[in-house]
Amino acid sequence: MSSPPPPRPLHVVFGAGQIGPLVARGLLARGLAVRLVRRGRFGAELPAGAEGVQADVLDRAALAAAVRGAAVVYHCVNPVYTAWAKQLLPLTDGVIAAATGAGAHLVVLDNLYMYGRAPEGRMTEATPVAPCSRKGELRARASAELIAARGRGVAVTIGRASDFIGAGAHQAAVFGDRFWPRALAGKPGEVFGDPDALHAYSYIPDVAAGLITLGTDPRARDRLWHLPVNPATSTRALIADVGRALGHPLAATRFPPWLLRGLGVFSPMLREVAEMTYQWQAPFILDDSRYRATFGVGATPWAEALPATVAWARGHYRAGARAAA
Repeated sequence: MSSPPPPRPLHVVFGAGQIGPLVARGLLARGLAVRLVRRGRFGAELPAGAEGVQADVLDRAALAAAVRGAAVVYHCVNPVYTAWAKQLLPLTDGVIAAATGAGAHLVVLDNLYMYGRAPEGRMTEATPVAPCSRKGELRARASAELIAARGRGVAVTIGRASDFIGAGAHQAAVFGDRFWPRALAGKPGEVFGDPDALHAYSYIPDVAAGLITLGTDPRARDRLWHLPVNPATSTRALIADVGRALGHPLAATRFPPWLLRGLGVFSPMLREVAEMTYQWQAPFILDDSRYRATFGVGATPWAEALPATVAWARGHYRAGARAAA
């Protein structure tokens, strides 16, 4: 009588927003056991074959239960901008404690805010941490806590990405929910800064695939990585490329800084957005050469990524595009 197969390692994904479900699907495709954790109820974001668990990541007891039995934990949760000051650091501490308690490898999705205005606008994994914003300071503190946790016995691997573009990137700074209905109607894309400054954009399927690599390849363990990204291009040029994929010309327009600041008087969210516009005022270049050299994989070329994103946008924003027209 043959013995039963060994149990599959459990990979727990925190967050069912823009990245978490993609990570869960990719892990399932590898034949791994997957648990997706989110605060609210599940809908289409729960992939077939994954276990769904409702838990508030600010609830330590709920987190501990959610990660029970985990081999790897993926932290893909991000508070809304207006809640960063109160939630980002407690959330980070809670995820570290949960992974430590489970003896799990912690893989963290991070951004680039802690670098501030990097020299010549180029960011490598060795770029000094020098935040120039309140949210950058919070990110720097969260990153320091994650790195310090390594000394307490938990493996922490960090993957950093730039501004998102791709199917499901609703909250993206440029290519999000405001951009696509306008673009489908032929209206200019808005940029919070210089449309001609070089800027790196991360295609969200590449971000998810990169996190999966960090959680499954031993070479990635306990290190900092910049996730795969296409060479930086101007936002104006990328918007024009989106227009070509749409089949009609698409221009870029600069959203006036004074207008954003003025609207921020009445909108806490826009006030938080205004703080981060420095990223579009000068080159913002992400170097992913360490990842490419180690794993032999780069970003999805724009010639493939943009048509796929446009196909999603046409289906998702059809009614919004008619309204924008």
